[in-house]
Amino acid sequence: MGTGDLVSVHPTELKFQFELKKQSSCSLQLTNKTDKYVAFKVKTTNPKKYCVRPNAGIVLPQSTCNVTVTMQAPKELPPDLQCKDKFLLQSVVAADGATTKDITPDMFSKEDGKAVKEFKLRVIYIPANPPSPVPEGSEEGSPPRASVLENGHQNMSLFDSVSRSLEDPKEKSSEAWSMISKLTEEKTLALQQNQKLHQELDLMKKQMSKSGAGGFSLLIAMLVGLLGILVGYLLN
Repeated sequence: MGTGDLVSVHPTELKFQFELKKQSSCSLQLTNKTDKYVAFKVKTTNPKKYCVRPNAGIVLPQSTCNVTVTMQAPKELPPDLQCKDKFLLQSVVAADGATTKDITPDMFSKEDGKAVKEFKLRVIYIPANPPSPVPEGSEEGSPPRASVLENGHQNMSLFDSVSRSLEDPKEKSSEAWSMISKLTEEKTLALQQNQKLHQELDLMKKQMSKSGAGGFSLLIAMLVGLLGILVGYLLN
């Protein structure tokens, strides 16, 4: 916060959002910390470019006054956004009860030995649309299709891996079907052999019944042996 002895000024710089063909405004706050009426006047080195409201007035004792400065829409971009325009705030003690109507140009004249206080303010331009930073890893002039091609290769490799994963189940399923078919054939063959054994046992029963009790014990031994062979075959 700057001070001109009679009034303090905030901010101490006039900062404008700079954008071509668009006007911008900023505000100043003048604070009178004395017990006297203070008259002020705002001057600029480029009056056609700026509009100051109010450009002159009275700040009451222990009071604050706001001043709005509007910059006309710029038509061209200055080098490096540097501005040489300056503002000058003049302040002087006024008569008690003075109003804006009582202000005259002579009040700020130093020729009569008046204690005119002055405070200078400079103008700063702030870019309204700062350039976006270049993403890391990218260079100007590099073909944008490079990333597309890389993504294409990645997609192709992904497609190949998915295709292989789809083919694997087919191979496994074909193996399973062949195994089931083999087991079915073995089961059918076992049933056929079982039927054949039953037929042979029936035939042996008939023959043994004719030969008597000794043949019956021999029949039981043969039956047990055949059943053991059949059960072992089925378990294998």
